[in-house]
Amino acid sequence: MEDRPLRLISASPVDQLARTIEALLVVASQPLSVDDLAEAAQDDAERVATALSLLGDRYREGRSGIVLEHVAGGYAFRAAREAADACQRLFERPVERGLSQAALETLAVVAYLGPVTRPEIARIRGVAADSAVASLVERGLIAEAGRESGPGGAVRYRVTALFERVFGLESLAALPRLDDLGGEPEAIRDRLLAVAEARAS
Repeated sequence: MEDRPLRLISASPVDQLARTIEALLVVASQPLSVDDLAEAAQDDAERVATALSLLGDRYREGRSGIVLEHVAGGYAFRAAREAADACQRLFERPVERGLSQAALETLAVVAYLGPVTRPEIARIRGVAADSAVASLVERGLIAEAGRESGPGGAVRYRVTALFERVFGLESLAALPRLDDLGGEPEAIRDRLLAVAEARAS
């Protein structure tokens, strides 16, 4: 059955709210939760959820060049898959591209075991992590998350909402199991598992 044509958003109260939410998502620099949207729109969270459902139908894969998705604990617009090649040509260096192997390994450690310090990352990877950590902070994929207790405590790092958004994760719970990672070097995978098990015990 063919999709119905895109309908114009009418003047009903929920449709008006949907237009407001649409504008908020366009200007936002990161995904917005239902509570964020309700606060900004000064409206009820339940009505916001209804308006998001309306927008989700309007902006879904195959109907629009823009898609509304639930990612990183909130809602955001992204380009439709059919426009991916054109978008890639416009942005020659997307944030997830051009990452070195060291940066990818460091990102995996922080994603699975964060918040972690540079010494912990270096211990898991077996090499210094200063350069990789600095590169990931600069790209906005990881950020400081406090310090270890005690004088001169090392800075801890965690992945950011941008990391979740770039990699299409609704939350870190959506990360694949370490056992299922085929691209990680065996030694890194083993060290990650060992540290994770030690932390859980």
